[in-house]
Amino acid sequence: MTAWTYIDGRWHEGNPLVLGPMHHATWLSSIIFDGARAFEGATPDLDRHCARAVRSAENMGMKPMLSAGEIEAIAREGVAKFPKDAELYIRPMFFAEGGWIDPDPATTRFMCSVYDSPLPKGGFSACVSTFRRPSPENAPTDAKASCLYPLAGRMMLEAKNRGFENAIARDMIGNVAEFATANLFFAKDGVVHTPILNGTFLPGVTRYRVIDLLRKAGYQVEERAVRLQEVMEADEVFSSGNYAKVQPCTRIEDRNLQAGPIYKRARELYWEFAHKGG
Repeated sequence: MTAWTYIDGRWHEGNPLVLGPMHHATWLSSIIFDGARAFEGATPDLDRHCARAVRSAENMGMKPMLSAGEIEAIAREGVAKFPKDAELYIRPMFFAEGGWIDPDPATTRFMCSVYDSPLPKGGFSACVSTFRRPSPENAPTDAKASCLYPLAGRMMLEAKNRGFENAIARDMIGNVAEFATANLFFAKDGVVHTPILNGTFLPGVTRYRVIDLLRKAGYQVEERAVRLQEVMEADEVFSSGNYAKVQPCTRIEDRNLQAGPIYKRARELYWEFAHKGG
């Protein structure tokens, strides 16, 4: 895997050593990231991902020293180090070096990694996780904080141990929140449904884009509280997220599904958007 990381005004190849054992981010998790993509010469919604990185850092008590536009310019420098058709992951990060339990904003640092990461092909299977997404009172759910991801990791490990590739996560009261690694959509009788933002999961940049594109194409998209049984009985289920963009779910528990027509149209619309300079 080829990787380049920007730190303190310079690009470093590979995996540079940055964090030490005394850094606040290492032992108390004052670190956030965002993820964007470059593929087929496109960088869809890169500006939105950079803006969310700034918001996440602020919500975690850090003091970003770069604007979203400056982060985007750095990310594009990194993308330019690769062939135009490379499939890349773009990961800007803010972290704190000092502080007590809370991070010291004055110690905030920035880095941005760009590296080879092929887009997943095909569909995926999912089970229902026994773990729940936390409420805003219980975790920093208003930030793309690294400390939230061990929970996603437990969901994924549980799923893999059961022979699945992903998991459906519910919120604290039992409504469907998302997949462990992406936002969730399903279709029933031609109508598209997705869990409404309720503070237990991040407003996905790709989620926003898929909703907007489907509505402009004439589809009815409902954002609302979703019960698990509705997903289990759906005509088709798919995900949106930065890592895989738009991907079909082809098995939930013991039920097989097809990559349906609404998923296919959503993916087509997203690719069209991406290649028009999105």
